[in-house]
Formats: sequence, C-alpha cells, structure tokens
Amino acid sequence: MTAHPELIRLVRFGVCGLLATALHIIVAVVLISHAGASPTLANTVAFASATCWSYLVNTLWSFSSSLRLRNVWRFIVVSLGGMALAGLVSYLMQVAGAGPWIGIAIVVCAVTPLTFVTHRRWTYR
Repeated sequence: MTAHPELIRLVRFGVCGLLATALHIIVAVVLISHAGASPTLANTVAFASATCWSYLVNTLWSFSSSLRLRNVWRFIVVSLGGMALAGLVSYLMQVAGAGPWIGIAIVVCAVTPLTFVTHRRWTYR
C-alpha cells in the first residue's frame, strides 16, 4: 500500500522542522559559548540560519517545488507569522495559568499544521 502524497509531505515537513530546530539550537549555543555573542544576537542569527535551511529543504524535498523569489518571500511571511502566533499562543497559555509544557504542546499542535497548510495552499501554489 502506498502512502498518501499529503501524508508524505507532512512527515517530511515535520522532519525538516525538527532538523531546523536542532540547527537553531546548535548555532545559538556555538555563538553564545564559543563566539561570546549575546543570547539575543545568537538567537537572531540562529533563527535566520534555521529559516534559510528550512526554506531550501522544504522547497526542494517536502513540497517538491523549485527555488523562486516569489516563494521565498511567502515562506518568510509564513515563518514570521508562525513565530508571532507561537508567541501569542504561549503568552495566552501563560496568562491562563497553564504550565510551560502545556503551552509548548499547544503551540506545536496549533502552529505546525497551520504553517503546513499555509505553505501548501499559498507559498507553493
């Protein structure tokens, strides 16, 4: 039995997200620990690095698309929107008195599928 193409895209998107998160952590830790960068600078550079890597891998592997100026800008808009939504959801969970792990779980369960669908229907259409 062959897996549904959308399920394959979703799994690939998830793998890319996990690897982008790992890249973010590695870049931030290296910049803070070995280059003496401030956490703000390190995380900004790490976010940009992870987003660039994520764009390349998601474009070519997850969504089997080509690298285009149109979809790079759309990818950035969706990524920044996802970051803003993650911050908002996290803040609302904190205000509601939820523990940090609940906030993380809700962010992952809400933001990840939303960004996948937005990329699928807008970034790579």
